[in-house]
Amino acid sequence: MTAQTETSQRPVLVVDFGAQYAQLIARRVREAGVYSEIVPHTATASDIAAKNPVGIILSGGPSSVYEEGAPALDPGVFDLGVPTLGICYGFQVMAQALGGEVANTGLREYGATDAAVTGDGGVLLGGQPAEQNVWMSHGDQVSRAPEGFDVLASTGATPVAAFGSDERRLYGVQWHPEVKHSDHGQQVIENFLHKAAGLPADWNSGNVIAEQVAKIQAQVGSGRVICGLSGGVDSAVAAALVHRAVGDQLVCIFVDHGLLRKDEREQVEQDYVASTGVRLVTVDAREQFLNALAGVSDPEQKRKIIGREFIRTFEQAEAALVAEAEADGEPIRFLVQGTLYPDVVESGGGTGTANIKSHHNVGGLPEDLQFELVEPLRTLFKDEVRAIGRELGLPEVIVGRQPFPGPGLGIRIVGEVTADRLQILRDADAIAREELTRAGLDGEIWQCPVVLLADVRSVGVQGDGRTYGHPIVLRPVSSEDAMTADWTRLPYDVLSKISNRITNEVREVNRVVLDVTSKPPGTIEWE
Repeated sequence: MTAQTETSQRPVLVVDFGAQYAQLIARRVREAGVYSEIVPHTATASDIAAKNPVGIILSGGPSSVYEEGAPALDPGVFDLGVPTLGICYGFQVMAQALGGEVANTGLREYGATDAAVTGDGGVLLGGQPAEQNVWMSHGDQVSRAPEGFDVLASTGATPVAAFGSDERRLYGVQWHPEVKHSDHGQQVIENFLHKAAGLPADWNSGNVIAEQVAKIQAQVGSGRVICGLSGGVDSAVAAALVHRAVGDQLVCIFVDHGLLRKDEREQVEQDYVASTGVRLVTVDAREQFLNALAGVSDPEQKRKIIGREFIRTFEQAEAALVAEAEADGEPIRFLVQGTLYPDVVESGGGTGTANIKSHHNVGGLPEDLQFELVEPLRTLFKDEVRAIGRELGLPEVIVGRQPFPGPGLGIRIVGEVTADRLQILRDADAIAREELTRAGLDGEIWQCPVVLLADVRSVGVQGDGRTYGHPIVLRPVSSEDAMTADWTRLPYDVLSKISNRITNEVREVNRVVLDVTSKPPGTIEWE
């Protein structure tokens, strides 16, 4: 076992070869108590060395190492002396760069596969069963390990399914240890981090709070800060962190844009303020947002309009606070955003991944933004944000809330956003949430978007008469970090209660349908 290294929050770098699993790898590293960051495969050895990493993990990817234009890695990375683990495509990149052989044999392995550990498994696979189930997804395979590397595992179709060199602290596996389907996957990652690289498990929410408070204080100084408080966990925790750092320099602005869930304004004004003591200014901008969204059905355009109107509203709120700020000699120069890592990733994120959709707080901000952004959660996943919120003492009613998109119900209406349509959706959403809570299912689902298909009408029979109403879609999903998700198998009786109540109590709706699509291929939100 290698002597432990003092990390001082130096990162394990996850090199992204174009697979969204890179984000899951980064999360698994953090679960092991080690800080991680993601960099694109185009980063040079010098770029990577400049980050002073304590470890490197090469992600999987959709390409073949033999394809023209396939993602490559600067081979100088392997000369940095940094412990490195290759996964799937990253395993093959490592093998090829170090003199091994990668072949396209025509034999493919996808899904659950039986792997046999060679000998004691070495540092990487030590302490694991000799036979174990792993999750494969590959066509090419390593046919010969690089010179000086030990073969650590094999499968029926892949003779070199894992290899390692303790001397060089370089390792690789053909399977995906980051997914739950690999029975001992997390142990593979932890063996690499703690045994091969000698890293302590010293990264936790308490460390994040201290680090972010220091960063916020350094960035903001004596400046004034505003935060758009939506009532969701992201903005609530971001504001609490900034309040911890700068106290009364922060003013939270709650924008009632008319795209909120039922009773949400009251919850923000009462629950959050009572628990934190943060100064809150409420702005009623319902008419402003509806006018801006009038006639707009395109989801990307809606997101950008909502993002733009948020900023314009903040600017108006700032103007109202100018006199106070000038009296203290400090103008309002900073805007807090509850941006999370999945937001950054899905908006492109600079890691080489595709832009799936813009987020109002990442890709939807206007170019003439008048504020400097403060984003204390930008590198965090949702579960980490919740842990920080609890550490900060926020009430569970806020920390445990289901995720809710910044654009609110505006992107849960497929079609134009109007006051009438918002009321229909608000009522249906409240019923669904109430029944899920009553059934004790809040802890089993990630969130349950309720979607109004505003431009679709379906024939129904209600009260012995023919109706022509709207369909409502229920989208219950389970997820760990929103990067991937599966639809939640809700009990039939609960679904029946939700459907019956919505069609009985929301007169404009005559049909309730269930979305049973995973992510991928579908995103969690419809728009």
